[in-house]
Amino acid sequence: MKHSPFASGKETILVVNNNPEGLARTQQLLESAGFPVAAYCSTSEAIDQIENGEQPDLILLEIDGADEAMTMIQTCRRLRAEQKIAVFSEIHDVSTVVQAVRMGALDYIAKPVDDSGLIAAVQRLLEPVASAANEPSHKNSPREHFETVENEIFFLAASAAMQKIRTQVEQVAKVDIPVLLLGESGAGKEVLARLVHKLSRRAGKPLVKVNCAALPHDLLESELFGYEAGAFTGANRSKPGMLELCDKGTIFLDEIGEMSPALQAKLLHVLQDGKFTRLGGRTTVTSNFRVLAATNINVHEAINSKTFREDLYYRLNAFTVNIPPLRERREEIPLLLKHFMQQFSDKYDCSPAECSHALVRACMRHTWPGNLRELGNFVKRYMVLQDETLAIAELEEKDPSAEIAPNLEDEALMHGGAGLKSMVQNLKERAEPRIIERVLIATKWNCKVAATQLQISYKALLYKMKQYRIFPPGVSGPGLRNAHG
Repeated sequence: MKHSPFASGKETILVVNNNPEGLARTQQLLESAGFPVAAYCSTSEAIDQIENGEQPDLILLEIDGADEAMTMIQTCRRLRAEQKIAVFSEIHDVSTVVQAVRMGALDYIAKPVDDSGLIAAVQRLLEPVASAANEPSHKNSPREHFETVENEIFFLAASAAMQKIRTQVEQVAKVDIPVLLLGESGAGKEVLARLVHKLSRRAGKPLVKVNCAALPHDLLESELFGYEAGAFTGANRSKPGMLELCDKGTIFLDEIGEMSPALQAKLLHVLQDGKFTRLGGRTTVTSNFRVLAATNINVHEAINSKTFREDLYYRLNAFTVNIPPLRERREEIPLLLKHFMQQFSDKYDCSPAECSHALVRACMRHTWPGNLRELGNFVKRYMVLQDETLAIAELEEKDPSAEIAPNLEDEALMHGGAGLKSMVQNLKERAEPRIIERVLIATKWNCKVAATQLQISYKALLYKMKQYRIFPPGVSGPGLRNAHG
């Protein structure tokens, strides 16, 4: 193409696609939307035009060869540092997305996407970039554990797993693609969603959270899409929905796995082009938002059971983050304890409670099935009661199999360098009676319930109680079966 449209005064787009049919289709689509387009079938020809002084407002690389796309991005950024570039591709590999962002791409538009969705993405990319005031002012090194927003510590990356996630999020946050956050309840999915928004180009705009598990289907639908007056009983006046309120910002769909399949289908159409209608309305509403979603369900099992739509999953998982539970990153527990102590002391206007080695060890042993949420509530109770013995006993009662055993190095010294088999046997003999007694106390000496929890037979439990002389107050060996069967 010899004629250049760049002198038109309008926002111009340079499209590169080595497939002539695909190039012609994209050019026709963008021109029908009013954009002047220069189309090229090779990256070398496009680079020649830029070297000759052409300055498109946006370069759209419709290339399915990752290496060729990366070379084009690198060259264009070298020739013109402020050049806006987006990749439009069927490649969904996360490493490719991250590499494109590192090279300087503003967005990575994943195929397939319908015509209106592509036009909406292009319009969004042509908007002025957020000011430097909204950009993050620093990057965390592995030694900088906490991420702050408005002086509030809210993200911790002390473990190798969380540091890796922090690095990935920093790279992907700047690309306007959906992010799916997976992890157990209380693991920190909302915290991570807030970090993605904070590091994105939308940081100065609203972050709207919708808890999909907190509302029934009808209420959730009206909360998301809004409604007009008279749409249903009680709708006395019109109300904009969350999707409308987060225009130019980010919407966080928490517990999206609890959303009904019917509403999932409706949401899928909105995610394609950002257009929807309020309940009872006739006019189309357009909203430019980024979607972050989180769930604690097993997504693949939900897809197989038809409770979660597969097409919605593929729309949301342009980038997926699996957040490990707290028990898999125990090295963060001491830092989290200090953080929660300080946070709650400021909130409740009291001095931080003492955090002794014994308390830290007890917290390190606990499995924390409720993750960060459980740890935070534990710290609240401890600060109110100020009773370390009670706090440690609470943890041991919740997790009776957690044994307070001597350090293995101390054990080895104690036995003068005894072999591994001897050490393990000794630890077993020391641990078993304490675990049995702890479970019996927790079950109020109900031997049948205790045997079930310990996953041994009732007779085996009675034998071990006699072997280790474990009896409730006032009861010795004889008559134990009748008294506590």
